[in-house]
Amino acid sequence: MLGLFSSVIHLLISIILSIPRIPVQTFPVTIQEQIKSYIASQPVPKRSDMQTLHTLMLRLLPKAKLWFLDGKDGNGKTVSNANIGYGLQTMHYANGTSREFYQIGLSANTTGISVYIMGIEDKKYLANTYGTKIGKASVTGYCIKFKNLKDVTIDVLEAAVRDGVEARKG
Repeated sequence: MLGLFSSVIHLLISIILSIPRIPVQTFPVTIQEQIKSYIASQPVPKRSDMQTLHTLMLRLLPKAKLWFLDGKDGNGKTVSNANIGYGLQTMHYANGTSREFYQIGLSANTTGISVYIMGIEDKKYLANTYGTKIGKASVTGYCIKFKNLKDVTIDVLEAAVRDGVEARKG
């Protein structure tokens, strides 16, 4: 009886292995799904901070274009941290080229979170205007970087984001 059972199992395995493989059709993942997955992949408490910031950006910029950049180049090599973008601007380069890019960016990194405020011409403006008010954060020409959301004054961060978006309108 055991021999017959073993023969049947071998026959079934050979039949299964002989079935041609049909490629699985994949469907594009929406930007919202990519963002949700990216936030969910963060360790606690960064996950909660990223979700809070994402919700804040959606509230501040309800009609803004959403972006998700996975940080990989055309060859799939990781060249930067993944980031979420909000809004739309055209960036002009010295060589005469231009490209569309987000106005506000949000990225988790190894030491915390970065909020990018793109397009402010005066590279000292953010640091001079918000650097002493925002709390425990590093403020550069276009980036506000902090370890935890509790380290920064949310109202000041919100003002900096609004300011950056308004600067691009002017």
